[in-house]
Amino acid sequence: MTTVVIIVAVVLVAALALLLARSRGTGGRGLRRRFGPEYDRTVARHDGDTKAAEHELSERVKLHGSLTERPLRPEAREAYARRWAEVQEQFIDSPRDAVVEADALLAQLARDRGFPGGDSFEEQTAALSVHHAEQVDGYRRVHTAVRGQGGTEEMRKALIESRALFDVLLADAPGEPDRTDRTDRHETKGSAAA
Repeated sequence: MTTVVIIVAVVLVAALALLLARSRGTGGRGLRRRFGPEYDRTVARHDGDTKAAEHELSERVKLHGSLTERPLRPEAREAYARRWAEVQEQFIDSPRDAVVEADALLAQLARDRGFPGGDSFEEQTAALSVHHAEQVDGYRRVHTAVRGQGGTEEMRKALIESRALFDVLLADAPGEPDRTDRTDRHETKGSAAA
């Protein structure tokens, strides 16, 4: 009987130790998985101090994790797409002006989707990083290029990288059906049946 109690106690202690190790380790792995390259960037900004970086990233999730992106009306989506095309065309003749416009366009699009306003770039990028960690660095690069850091090639790369964030913000929210596609398919089916 004593042997059974000892075995049960050892198993319970081992299970508790495993549970504690998992809960402690999940924070870092979970944050690394959620933030991807943003995790590494934040660790580097904290001079390799993973604990400080993970604290910062956890605070971002607390502040901005519950943010729900607002959908764009089809007219607004088309207007943003048109403006982005103009930015790309403008780059040929005036790279600096194009990058300035891209920076302003991304700030406005993020604001229209429900992210904090462009008044505080750091707050806006922190919120964006919680929801679009893979794409936010392109926006940072454009913002840096606006400040006059880098030549034409750096501005070109920044504009290209920022397109990923533009595309994801322009798209419908995850899981939200595209109303125009649904309508077009329905009309096409109705026309075929007639």
